Amino acid sequence: MHEYSIVQALLERVEHQARAHRATQVHRVQISIGDLAGVEIELLRTAYDTIRYRTMCQDAELEIRRVEACWTCSRCDASIPTGAPLRCATCGAAARLKTGDEIMLDRIEMEAA
Repeated sequence: MHEYSIVQALLERVEHQARAHRATQVHRVQISIGDLAGVEIELLRTAYDTIRYRTMCQDAELEIRRVEACWTCSRCDASIPTGAPLRCATCGAAARLKTGDEIMLDRIEMEAA
């Protein structure tokens, strides 16, 4: 249940940015979460709905964009299809994860004075 600590850190970061911009209210928070980030999306939403009260995000919508795992060759940067062995079909090098493990704060929509 680390989703609660993720949301706590997210809210702290959003409030820090909102204060830095002298915002009076946050309307929307947009994040990206990779499929391999180890985050349960519905639990994250529940945590957000639980923790956001009495914060600047109390009335803010949480928008989550899922990021698919994408593997590439570590040597020649060739794309490796989903479900394929994690080795390059061309040169045989091991695959590396290009996207899919991130948790990113993408955008904060806020009202400033």
